Amino acid sequence: MSGKIFPTAQDAENAFYEALERCDLEGMMAVWAEDDEIVCVHPAGARLTGQDEVRESWARIFAAGPRARVTIDRQVAISGMMLAVHSVFERFTLPEVKAQAQPAPVVATNVYLRTAAGWRMIVHHASPAPAQPQTAPRDTGPKILH
Repeated sequence: MSGKIFPTAQDAENAFYEALERCDLEGMMAVWAEDDEIVCVHPAGARLTGQDEVRESWARIFAAGPRARVTIDRQVAISGMMLAVHSVFERFTLPEVKAQAQPAPVVATNVYLRTAAGWRMIVHHASPAPAQPQTAPRDTGPKILH
């Protein structure tokens, strides 16, 4: 069991993205619940379940070492007593890559569970997002709901 305690889901989320930027495998896994039912889906990747698969995937991602800065924006957080769901846009910046070649943004859903050891991640699901937010469709007139 990790000795780190995350008093809030936001604390766990902050630690998740800090570990991601540093390519810190132990810091990353400290955020995750120690449960075989955890789920992780990387952009365009397969669904990974359990500590072993999740750890192996982050180890492969981190093998190249720190290189990306991650900015989180447009967070929507839904919190309850035992469960919190955060939907965010992840924007990765690779300093060695020219601006026009930057990776596309990613939309992610992070689910946290309150445990005896504080808040822990149980789901991270990330998918490629459109580069620009989609505009709302134009109102084409009154909508009749009956």
